[in-house]
Amino acid sequence: MPWVLWIPAGLALALVVLPVAGLLVRTDYARLPALLTSDAALSALRLSLVTALASTIACVVLGVPLAVVLARARGRGVRLVRAVVLLPLVLPPVVGGLALLFLLGRNGFLGYLLDVVAGVSVPFTTTAVVIAQTFVAMPFLVVSLEGALRSGGQRYELVAATLGARPWTVFRRVTVPLLLPALGSGAVLSFARALGEFGATITFAGSLEGVTRTLPLEVYAQAQADVDSAVALALLLIVVAVVVIAVARPKAFDR
Repeated sequence: MPWVLWIPAGLALALVVLPVAGLLVRTDYARLPALLTSDAALSALRLSLVTALASTIACVVLGVPLAVVLARARGRGVRLVRAVVLLPLVLPPVVGGLALLFLLGRNGFLGYLLDVVAGVSVPFTTTAVVIAQTFVAMPFLVVSLEGALRSGGQRYELVAATLGARPWTVFRRVTVPLLLPALGSGAVLSFARALGEFGATITFAGSLEGVTRTLPLEVYAQAQADVDSAVALALLLIVVAVVVIAVARPKAFDR
């Protein structure tokens, strides 16, 4: 490895580590246990973990078929569909929240139908949090899976097909097992992204304590009133994210 790479690598690492170190320096360690065990903090942490897990499951259920379609389908429209699917990666989360609000809000065409036909209002509910998190997190899973499918090729699937396996059998017995490593890493990335989601959530779901106020929103709310509490909760969010990435799937990023 060329030694010159250590210079930009060190700068990149410092760009990530030093802000976290700033939080550690600013933390009021005497109040830290009380701040982290407050009712508001525990409620926000519980809600964040539950909604992030629910959105990750939704990402897997919806994202796996989508990734397979994007990787295996042929046609001029596939490139456009891929660009639309990856749009949340480049859109500001607030824009995504507005788009969801104008779709599922009472003035949106789908939200109006839900309200009139079923009497269901989605915005400013826990369900809205899950939808917002799924919207911003699913592209991470799709990118991981589509890349794995394209790099792995189709030789095993073609062999299974020539041996008489039906398409669903090929998908279930060949494609899915080949995707498991990428699925693990993609699911971890989706969970971590959902856990830290702020902009789309506050725009589409609001910040209602115990209902839609996840940990990032609680950090923002506390920053307006108690900086020490905001710093403590920010550290908690960082620790949870690091544990999820480093422990939940330790080998996914070591290959």
